[in-house]
This record gives sequence, structure tokens and C-alpha cells, in this order.
Amino acid sequence: MLGILLSDQDKEEIIYLLKREMDEILFDLKDTRIESIVKQSMQARYKTLFSLFKRVASQHECMRYILPSSNKWSGTENK
Repeated sequence: MLGILLSDQDKEEIIYLLKREMDEILFDLKDTRIESIVKQSMQARYKTLFSLFKRVASQHECMRYILPSSNKWSGTENK
């Protein structure tokens, strides 16, 4: 197991960077021009970022970034 010591300022900076990256991915997942295979890759990246985010953010902050059901982004939802 590895650990890291962070100051409060460093922690807030990491939270900010993770939020910014996750917001960008969420925005791009809504773009209908992006193919589903690319969206799957983006979802995998989002899950990795979210797992890091859960380690440093409060439970309240994490609730905002829970990824909606995956079929919404893949373009396979019922029309």
C-alpha cells in the first residue's frame, strides 16, 4: 500500500483538477457526434478519476459526480 501526505491546499488543488477533468468528460459524453467506442473509453477514464476523487473529496461532493447509467451515453437507449 502506498500513501501520500498532502497539505490542505494541495488537497483542494487535486480536488479542483479532478472535478475539472470529470466535468469535461461529462460534457463530452453528451456530444452526439462522438462515437460509442470513444465514449466507452471516456467512461473508463471517468471511473478511474472518480475513484481517485472519492479518496480526497467529501461524500457530499462525490454525490454530484456519480456517473448516470451507462446506456445513456452509449447511444443505445430506447428511442
